[in-house]
Amino acid sequence: MVTSTAIGGTLQYGYNLAIMNAPTVFIQNFVNETFLERWGIQLGVYELTLIWTFIVSSFSLGGFIGALIAGPMSVRFGRKKSMLLNNVFLLSSSLLALLSRTAKSFEMIIISRFLVGINAGISMNVQPMYFGESAPKHLRGAVSLSSAVFTSFGLVLGQVVSLKELLGSEPCWQYLLASNAIPGFIQLLTLPWFPESPRYLLIDCGDKEACLMALQRLRGCEVQREELDEILQEQNETKGECAKQPWELFTDRSVRWQLITVAVLSSAMQLCGNDSIYFYASYVFQEAGISAGQIQYMAIGTGMCEFTACILCNLLIERLGRRLMLMGGYVLMTGWAIVFTVALSLEVLLFYTVVWHLSTLCPFLHTLAGVTGILPTEIFNQTSRPAAYMTAGSLMWLNLFIIGMIFPFLVSGLGQYCFVPFGAVCLLTALYIQMVLPETKGKTLSMITKEFYRLNYRGQVKMDIEGKQAQYQLGEIFHSTAL
Repeated sequence: MVTSTAIGGTLQYGYNLAIMNAPTVFIQNFVNETFLERWGIQLGVYELTLIWTFIVSSFSLGGFIGALIAGPMSVRFGRKKSMLLNNVFLLSSSLLALLSRTAKSFEMIIISRFLVGINAGISMNVQPMYFGESAPKHLRGAVSLSSAVFTSFGLVLGQVVSLKELLGSEPCWQYLLASNAIPGFIQLLTLPWFPESPRYLLIDCGDKEACLMALQRLRGCEVQREELDEILQEQNETKGECAKQPWELFTDRSVRWQLITVAVLSSAMQLCGNDSIYFYASYVFQEAGISAGQIQYMAIGTGMCEFTACILCNLLIERLGRRLMLMGGYVLMTGWAIVFTVALSLEVLLFYTVVWHLSTLCPFLHTLAGVTGILPTEIFNQTSRPAAYMTAGSLMWLNLFIIGMIFPFLVSGLGQYCFVPFGAVCLLTALYIQMVLPETKGKTLSMITKEFYRLNYRGQVKMDIEGKQAQYQLGEIFHSTAL
């Protein structure tokens, strides 16, 4: 189920980021030729760069829109059906990209990137929700973190497919942009055979029998009484409540610090500046004397390091816990911001610093993304969860767009000290995690809610967090004669 979902989900996010690097020059030439043929205008460097910026940034804008509609989709259609319907955006995008060269329309590329951004925005929110609600408690972290593993795998796969020997050449760039349809088709063929989220079936749909069947299929054995009681208890606590909207969370004191935590960590994931290292990577490899033809293989090498490290972190998360991995990751990135600042001042060390950064630190960004993606599932109940994911996803994509816009100005304004603000963000985030975020590993929602209650209602009367323990009982059978 994880493989089938992720291959058309977060794998697409990594893949669609990677495939845009190789055809940059080819697409820019195509835009120039289109303008020349239509209006007889030869574009200058500024105009060409502006259009290319629109093509690239439309992905982030689409991701922001996708994050906003992911919540209502997951409530209306369910987690599994939302992932399947999401392929409509993907396949439409692939078709537009494939026909753009024949139609001689660069506008079709912009729309294509916008649509695939919507696809990524939806999958980045619905997939971790689906995983978190379907996984058993002792594997919840590892299953949810597999989203980050597939993102890294998507990056590597995109880098391999973008090689000049495959689809990264001038005659094939439209096929490269349309190749993301293949994972989508694989998901459409395989995901319908897997069950819907058990929690969604019981709590949102009220179908106890479908929930039991889904649990039995996913576990491969009889459902444990303890696991079913936990789901029933959550259903009992949210009985009569409808799915909340994001603005309702802002006025609900019972989830105030949960919402602040998700907002802080989702924003910090982009504001830590780790993605900005890629602005320097190609330049540094060239300065080190590596030929343009070899740089693509260097990129694949660093991508493989990311993929391997993500698998390692996936194996460690249930041992170390979420809190330690998040805090350790941000502390590590604070140290690397200092090292990178020193390396920028002493350019002779820059190449080696970037190589080590790409091979050791970038994997931790995907790990942070994976762990951050788990939190809304673990700290919000079923009625608040979709709205929490909408808020987290919107902030992530918005901050990704902001960083992409302001980073060049930071470089020109601060020079070698451009990574100091990012280091400050990482340090402050690590301190926030230390002071606020409780460990969620192996805990039920009631246990986690009890810990946040102390923050949300500090100094007030304690609530009865235990509440009524919901127990599953067999229905009573009435025969017609007895009635």
